[in-house]
Amino acid sequence: MNESNDKLKLFTTRMRQLILQYKAVKKENEELYAMVDAREKDIEQLRQQLQQAQDDYHSLKMAKMIEVSDGDIEASKKRIASLIREVNKCITLLSEQ
Repeated sequence: MNESNDKLKLFTTRMRQLILQYKAVKKENEELYAMVDAREKDIEQLRQQLQQAQDDYHSLKMAKMIEVSDGDIEASKKRIASLIREVNKCITLLSEQ
């Protein structure tokens, strides 16, 4: 009988140990899932920031292509003035004939 009681106590002790280990593993698993969820939220936020940065870059790139600098305006004005002078010369030559 004593041997049966010892085996029963040993079995009970082992079961308690298994239950404690199960609870510890379950808690660790929940913590890991929480960490994964947090990482996924961080990744999604970073993806959104990256997309916004890419959109901003493309907007700036487009604005730079459209932007006309002062040097371009001055060069265009000089070219137009030169063309007007040439047209006036042609008109003068044609009116003399």
